[in-house]
Amino acid sequence: MTKNVADAIVGTLVSLGVKRIYGIPGDSLNPIMNAIRENRNVEFVQTRHEEGAALEAAFEAKITHMPAVCMGTSGPGSIHLLNGLYEAKMDHVPVIALTGQIETELLGTDYFQEVNLNALMEDVSVYNQQIRSADSAVEITKRAFESSIALGGVSHINMPVDILMQRCDVDEYPAAYSPVSRKYNPDLTHARDLIDHSNAPLLFIGNGCRGYGDAVLRLAERIGSPVIYALNGKGIVDDNDPKVMGSIGLLGTKPSVEAMHNADLLIFLGTIFPYTSFLKNGIPAIQVDINPANLGKRYPVTCKIESSVIDFLEAIEPAEKPEKYYLSFADSKKKWISEMEKRESDMGNPIKPEAVAAAVCKKISAGTVIVADTGNVTVWSARNMRVPRDTTFLISPWLGTMGAGIPGSIGASFATGKPVIAMVGDGSFAMSMMELITARKYNRNIKVVVFNNSKLGMIKFEEMIMGFPEFGVDLLNPDFSKIAEATGIGGFRVERREDLDQTVEKFMAHEGPAVLDVVVDPDEKPMPPKLNFRQVKGFITSILRQELT
Repeated sequence: MTKNVADAIVGTLVSLGVKRIYGIPGDSLNPIMNAIRENRNVEFVQTRHEEGAALEAAFEAKITHMPAVCMGTSGPGSIHLLNGLYEAKMDHVPVIALTGQIETELLGTDYFQEVNLNALMEDVSVYNQQIRSADSAVEITKRAFESSIALGGVSHINMPVDILMQRCDVDEYPAAYSPVSRKYNPDLTHARDLIDHSNAPLLFIGNGCRGYGDAVLRLAERIGSPVIYALNGKGIVDDNDPKVMGSIGLLGTKPSVEAMHNADLLIFLGTIFPYTSFLKNGIPAIQVDINPANLGKRYPVTCKIESSVIDFLEAIEPAEKPEKYYLSFADSKKKWISEMEKRESDMGNPIKPEAVAAAVCKKISAGTVIVADTGNVTVWSARNMRVPRDTTFLISPWLGTMGAGIPGSIGASFATGKPVIAMVGDGSFAMSMMELITARKYNRNIKVVVFNNSKLGMIKFEEMIMGFPEFGVDLLNPDFSKIAEATGIGGFRVERREDLDQTVEKFMAHEGPAVLDVVVDPDEKPMPPKLNFRQVKGFITSILRQELT
């Protein structure tokens, strides 16, 4: 059958399993837009900024593990995609970026909106091609899809508008993608021996354990191990389980630091945690990962196991330890939670941000999707939302981009069909708040909680830690609840602690998307569970400087 290239590209994506395309129309995309309009099996999601489109695609892919598609027109439209594409690259999730291009005969003539998009996308892409002939369109689209899955990243297809309108022969579209399951059968003799001879093993889990929380806890109980997690592993196990000590790192908990300090064996499951200063040196370690390049990447590993986490967990079968190492941290965990609850229950004004996170957490249940933006809000979400297992907890773990919360929650909503809670700082909210219009237009049930302290709070704290005076972090904020109402969604605002709990209840019960704007204490410090001497010295010096001035 003969089709134009735009129809062939869209038809190929649909046949492989793509359900929607995020983006903004533009002149070089007109043929693609018409192809989407005519194809009833794909949805076009009109965003308000191309960065939002790419972030929405990236967060959809984080959940589905299937390629999500975003697009931008020639020149600035496609340039705007980059931040969201780097989110996908650094989190190793499959995203396809379709970019428009001027006519091929005009390339190289300094024409209006002429940008070398293939050069621009080279670093962010695992597959990066321009369609140069009509007959290659289907094959390039298919390879882009397959490369994103196989290599875990961004595939970029640049599409000159004149080629999109050319005709091509399509004998048949590719069959729908079917994931290839692989059964790992590693030799676990050495790993089993290390576990059997340890007295204080520590399970350290990451995103590679998602969906296997029960199996993780069974092993933890058998060998008496505490469980700690990298932040992108939050929600895999129940934070209230006595074996679970929480996350580790600058955003972590004191019990997790203590469990690490006293461990005599580290067992890394599906994580390549980068903050090695929080890891205990000089003890044996087991690492399990499906990617052999990750084995020993961050930490000198004694026993490297190329395997899926679940195949390892089902096969390891170490001897059961009568003495449970995790029980030695029961008091420490109880004390830590008590410290957190003291801040959460503080009835003073201005409202403590910990109280906001805790109040929202009380309204969630297993299966909830939470998207935490970047900044101090990440700390409050990590520490003060003690979530049940099978909670999908999403962040920007490797790029750490501000402004991901609102578009990320929209992508997560499309991926799951479930209500999504976005925990967002006021600085981040202002960066991407017009994506609320996208949520309204497509009736995505997202609940956006804004921690409004009129500061770039984490930057303020980092300036203090480094010994610098606070500078350039004050924000002039509008009433964010009124912005929400202006877009046609629910708007709620809290300024006093005594109104928080009942307003959170109304906000969570609101049908459809809504924003809760909470005025919180700008001076609440997201103290890490430990500081090195240099950090302590800088922190104290900055506090004294502020008090003296």
